[in-house]
Amino acid sequence: MLPSHVAPSAVCRAETEETAVPPPADAPVPLDGDFLTDPHGACAALNRRGPVHRAIAPDAAPVWLITGYEEVREAAADPRFALDKRHARSRGASGDSLPPELDAHLLNRDGADHARLRGLVGRALGPRRTERLREPIRRAAEDLLDGIEARGRGDVVADLAAPLSVAVICDLLGVPAGHRVDFRAWTDTLLSPDPGAPGRSREAMRAMHGFLGDLVARKRAEPGDDLLSELIDSVHEPSQPGDGRAGECRAGEGTLTERELLAMAFLLLFAGYHNTVGLICGTVLALLTRPEQLAAVRAGRLGLPAVTEEVLRWDPPAMLAVRRFPTEDLTVAGTRIAAGDRVWLSWAAANRDPAHVPGPDAFDPQRQGPPHLAFGRGPHFCAGAALARAENEIAVGALLRRFPRLALDADPAALTWRRSLRSRCPTALPVRV
Repeated sequence: MLPSHVAPSAVCRAETEETAVPPPADAPVPLDGDFLTDPHGACAALNRRGPVHRAIAPDAAPVWLITGYEEVREAAADPRFALDKRHARSRGASGDSLPPELDAHLLNRDGADHARLRGLVGRALGPRRTERLREPIRRAAEDLLDGIEARGRGDVVADLAAPLSVAVICDLLGVPAGHRVDFRAWTDTLLSPDPGAPGRSREAMRAMHGFLGDLVARKRAEPGDDLLSELIDSVHEPSQPGDGRAGECRAGEGTLTERELLAMAFLLLFAGYHNTVGLICGTVLALLTRPEQLAAVRAGRLGLPAVTEEVLRWDPPAMLAVRRFPTEDLTVAGTRIAAGDRVWLSWAAANRDPAHVPGPDAFDPQRQGPPHLAFGRGPHFCAGAALARAENEIAVGALLRRFPRLALDADPAALTWRRSLRSRCPTALPVRV
């Protein structure tokens, strides 16, 4: 929690002539390859300068990067920081949207529209379904560990975390075994910082759209006890045109449109896969590079839930929140941000803000302090948080039980990382058993 003497209204408030100050005079921070080489070091340097920074996104668009814990925490729950792109004043060189067929999900909605979509997903991803998925997750993890055991070594990314996450998402959506595809190539393309990525991303999105359209048609013909079948039952197309978003809005409470259905399935594929892979790999790496804490977990003196929460604070798989657009001029920590500017909240920087997190760079699962922000805060708190936690604890627990002599098979300093602001994960994590 925030210190009792900190008033939330002091963090983000409506712009007035008395409080407005000009933007900082220092040059914008390029969020480029140099930044991604050491993102935590870069964020620490920014936090030493202040909580709000001008920056240049990889698509060359100007953005505001908010890094301070107080400021990120308050902005995440402030409805004036909208996610709907209709509030954007401009877009970057590569645009800021998916095709309309995949764009109508709850991370592009605010207010009543967001609440309607969030309610559907929240119920579908609630404790009952998460509990039912625990046994399939355990079986899938054990099957993958069989392959690692047979070879005597493996890659936690390619041999455990990634295929397990694919299997869980397919089970969640009810993808029949004979129709499952490896969608990792599609989502990897969408996260690529390569200059040629926009063209490949469009191809990947077309492929994902086709896959999801076929999947919805199959589930309509043969519904099952799965999330996609539940969502299909909630589809109701409006009888009258909407407000310029035909096929997206004006659905009644507890319903969604056909376009929203496809977009929701896309979001589950994309976010559910990459973030969980990063969490599993981050947990394994943290323990294998800290023998005392690994021994404490094996002896039962330290629980995996505590380790999971510290990994989420210390090295969150999603370093940034979804971009936001102020609906009015605001002042954040003394810095004026104009309505419509693109704003990024940095979970990674906020979680290590030394003003609020003692010894922020130390990995300490038993620490006491403010709650981490890796899953967000407020109405956009991650709907899949419970499932991600369960998947991580089951996968890492199975790995440690199966292999008492598990060890890294590479120099930790030599590991390479995905060069993405969105997804924090090593490209490979070799282990020997």
